[in-house]
Parts: sequence; C-alpha cells; structure tokens
Amino acid sequence: MGQLDAPAPDAAAASAAPPLLERACREHLQRLEQVRRLAPRTLVNYRRDLQDLCRRAAQAGLDAPALQARHLRSWVAALHAQGMSPRAIAARLSAWRGLLRWMGTQALLASDPARDVRAPRAQRPLPKALSVEHAVALAAGAPAGSGHTGAEPVDPRALARSRALAELLYSSGLRVSELIGLDLRPVRDDDHVSQGWIDWDDSQAHVLGKGGKRRSVPVGQQAMQALREWLRLRGPAAAQATASDRAALFLGPRGARISAQRVREELRQRARDAGLPSSVHPHMLRHSFASHLLQSSGDLRAVQELLGHASVASTQIYTRLDFQHLAQVYDQAHPRAHKPR
Repeated sequence: MGQLDAPAPDAAAASAAPPLLERACREHLQRLEQVRRLAPRTLVNYRRDLQDLCRRAAQAGLDAPALQARHLRSWVAALHAQGMSPRAIAARLSAWRGLLRWMGTQALLASDPARDVRAPRAQRPLPKALSVEHAVALAAGAPAGSGHTGAEPVDPRALARSRALAELLYSSGLRVSELIGLDLRPVRDDDHVSQGWIDWDDSQAHVLGKGGKRRSVPVGQQAMQALREWLRLRGPAAAQATASDRAALFLGPRGARISAQRVREELRQRARDAGLPSSVHPHMLRHSFASHLLQSSGDLRAVQELLGHASVASTQIYTRLDFQHLAQVYDQAHPRAHKPR
C-alpha cells in the first residue's frame, strides 16, 4: 500500500464517500505528489482537506456530479461556525476548489460548483505604529552612532542623513519608494525626469505615488531643518554617477541615489541606537504619521489626501488604531475601568 493509500484517522468516513468523488480524490493526491511534487507536509494538509470534503459529501448522500455551490457554501459556513479561522477556511476551500477544477479538466464534472464560493474575509491586520514618544525619539534623537561602536569615529554625514530620513518619513508620511525618488529640485531633461522633489521655499515634498498619482505634502519645520543640515553635508555624487544620481536628494555612502534597502538599514540602526525595537521600518513611520495625525485632528479626509490613498476605506484602518489608543488611555486612567479585586 503506497503512502497515499495509507489509512488516515478519518479513513472510515472517507471510504464511505461516493465512489467517483473518492476515486478522484485519490488520483488528484497522486498527481500532487508525483507530478507537482508537493512537499510531504503540504500533501498531509491536502489529504486532510479532501477527506473532509469526502466525509461531508458522504453524509449528505452526494456524489461529485450532484455537488452544487449551495452545498459547499453550507459546509464553509459550518467550518466558520465551528471556530475555524478565515485563513484556514480559505486554505481548505482552495484544496476543494483545486480538486473540483481538476475533475472538470478530466471531464468528470460538467461544471465547477466551487467557482463562485468564497471563504469568509479575514480581518485586515492593524498596521504597526510607534507611540508618539518613540516616533519623536527616533526622528529627533541624536543616536550614539550610525553603525559605529566603541572608539570608532562618528560620521557626521551619515548621522545627518539618518536624521533627515527619519524626520522626513515621520513628518510627511512618505512611502519609501517616494522618499528615494526625491530630487533636490525638479529636473526635466533628456537624461533625467524627476519623480519627486523638495520645494525649499514652501516646505513641501512633491512626490509620485502609487498609480502614477502626484501629490504634495507639507514638510514640518524640524524635518526641513534636518534636510538643510543634510544638504550642507551631502557633497557631490560619485564621479561615475548617472544623471538620476546627481539629482537625488539622498545619496548613499558610495555617492549614488540611496536605495530602499539602505534606508531600512539606517532606520533600524537609528532605532537600535535610540533604544527602540529593532523591527522599526520605513512604513512604520508612515503608519505613525497617519495614526498620530488622526488622533490629533480627527480629519479622516485630510489624512487620506496626505497619504495619497485612492479610497478613504484604506485610511479608515487608522481609526481602529485611534480607538485602540483611546481604549488604552481609558483602561489606564478611568477609576471604573478595572475589575474589582
């Protein structure tokens, strides 16, 4: 008896399944193992999910051709009622859908009953934002060094760059792609066309966001000060630099336009030097910008515009962060928030 034919804990229920569905499950699993060469652990999960389908069909007295979308929807609903997570339900439904789709290619089914069946939507995870105190410490603090330890000299240029990066990300809520695309000033010639730039007179950043949408966002006073200090120490681009590099606002250590990876590294180092969690990343400052601005102003539409979200639904997730903050304040401060001892 081969691996796929070995009895499973629920083999008795599976063996009672209608003949066509049971046979198709076995052949499909053999195909997944021998043709698609799925990992053993993955095959175990597929076998469990398909045996569940066989068991449910057997209990309903249904063979494969009689399966309809309403049957699958009722079984998905039963899984949800039993407490299975939306993610796990989606994985199980995906296994069912793969089997039924393959049966269609083998002319074993006239139509696919799972085609329009959807798993419950998983709750969108909350974005991770820093506290106001941590965000300010990261942006404004003077780290002990930018990757330097012990008696090694501190590089003023690297420190100025890391501070300007952190200040600008937190001040204006930029995506890292928007940040690294910034130029010193707008350029439009045969060699280079600016995606974004700093307006030094109006304290604004003009950026090219997702979907090719342009927007302008204000740059705070502290961020402008950090940018001017970086500009003083920036220096020229490397001799072999491209036109894009020469125009760039932020240059990396080798004199080329800074990369997204370099921004992440410098931010992580700055966070470590400031005593913050090392998992800090550029998008966390964008989340912090949005969350803190919404907490202070309550103006969802304004935050949407500043973030460059096409739909306000994308911005509304920050209202959940705001509620979390308010709930924490309540739990810590309200005299009747705690359970009696």
